[in-house]
Amino acid sequence: MREWVDIVYLEQYYWVGGLLLVFLFQVYYYIHYLASVNRLARQNSKSKETELDRVETLPGVSVILSARNEGANLRPYLQAILEQDYPNFEVIVVNDASEDDTQQVLDEYIPRYKNLHVTFVPREARVPSSKKLALTLAVKAANNELLLLTDADCRPESKYWIQSMVRGFRLGDAQQPVEVVLGFGAYFKDKTWINSLIQYDTLFNGLQYLGMAIQGKPYMGVGRNLAYRRQTFIQNNGFMGMLNELAGDDDLFVNKVATKSNTAVVVDVDSITWSEPKTSFREWIQQKRRHLSVSPHYKLSTRFRLLLEPLSRGLFYAGVLCVWCLQDFYSCVFALLLLLIRLVMQMCILNRAASHFGTPKFGVEILWHDICLPLITLWMLISNPFKARKKW
Repeated sequence: MREWVDIVYLEQYYWVGGLLLVFLFQVYYYIHYLASVNRLARQNSKSKETELDRVETLPGVSVILSARNEGANLRPYLQAILEQDYPNFEVIVVNDASEDDTQQVLDEYIPRYKNLHVTFVPREARVPSSKKLALTLAVKAANNELLLLTDADCRPESKYWIQSMVRGFRLGDAQQPVEVVLGFGAYFKDKTWINSLIQYDTLFNGLQYLGMAIQGKPYMGVGRNLAYRRQTFIQNNGFMGMLNELAGDDDLFVNKVATKSNTAVVVDVDSITWSEPKTSFREWIQQKRRHLSVSPHYKLSTRFRLLLEPLSRGLFYAGVLCVWCLQDFYSCVFALLLLLIRLVMQMCILNRAASHFGTPKFGVEILWHDICLPLITLWMLISNPFKARKKW
C-alpha cells in the first residue's frame, strides 16, 4: 500500500513539475518577445522628437498599393495616403484586373494629384498570385529607393504615416543600413464576436512578429504596413521562388530577406494603418487559410520557434486539467495560482499594447481566445485546401 501511495505522489510531482516548466516558458515568451514591443513604444515616447524632421533630410518614398475590385475602399481611403505630410513621395496604384469601378475611381483622382501614378495587370494574365505581379510592376516603375507598401482598404493613422515609417530606415548606419521596416497593421473595430476574435488574433500575431524582430529574429511582416528598399527587392530577385504560392507577397519575402542587422521595427502611433476586417467567420477562415498555406515555406528555425509557443500553451492548459484531476488540494491551488498569474500577465502585456495601438482591450475572454485560436489554426493546417492547389 505504501509503495502505491509513493507512486501516486511521484506521479503528482511529475505533473506539477511539468506544469511549472511550461508555465515558466510561457512567462519567458511573453516577457522576452511580446512585451518588447511595449518597451520599444515606451522608449520611443520618452525620446520622441519634439519637432518634425527637417524637410531636406527626408528621402523620396514610393507608396505602393495593389487594388483588386477595391473601388469601394479607394474612395474613402486613398485620399488619406495622397495627402500625407511628406515633401517627396509618389503613390503607385496597380489595378489588379479589377472588374468593378476601381479604374473609374482612380480616373477621378489622377487629375487632382500629380504624385499619383496608375498601372494595371491585364485580366488575361495567368499567374497564381496576380498581386505579386502587380507589386513587381509597381517596384519596377518606382522612382524612389524606399518602398512603402499598404493595401487599398487601409487608412493611415495620421498624415505623418510616411514620415514615421521612414524613421525606421534611419536607425541603421553606413556599414549596415536598414533594408526592411516592419509596422503594425490594425483592424477597424466593431461590437461583433468575430471582430473580437480578429482583434485578439491580430494583436497577438502583431506583438509576436514585431517582438521577434526586436529581439533579432525577424520572420514576417504584413502587406498592410511594410517598407523595404527597392535595391533589396531587386538583389533578392523579388518574389522568385514563391510565385506558385497564392499568398506570401509580404511574409515570405520578409522571411527570405530580413536579418537581425538589416531590419527595424516602428511602433509609433503615427505609423499604424487601419484596415477593414472580415465580417463573417467564413471569410476570416478563408483569409487565414490563405496566409497559413505559405507557413511551410518559412525557414526551419522560424517554424520551430513559432511551434514552441502554441505547443507550450496547449501543454499548459492540459497540465492544469491533469493536475486538477489528481484531486489534491494543494496541487489544485498551485495550478489555479499559475493560471491566474498567467492570465494577469497576458492582460497586462496585451492590453498595454492595445492601449498604445488604439485597438480593443480584453478581459477574461482572453482565456476563450487563447484556447480556441490554436485549435482553429491546427484544424486549418490539417484541412488546408491550398495544399492540393494546381501546379503552375
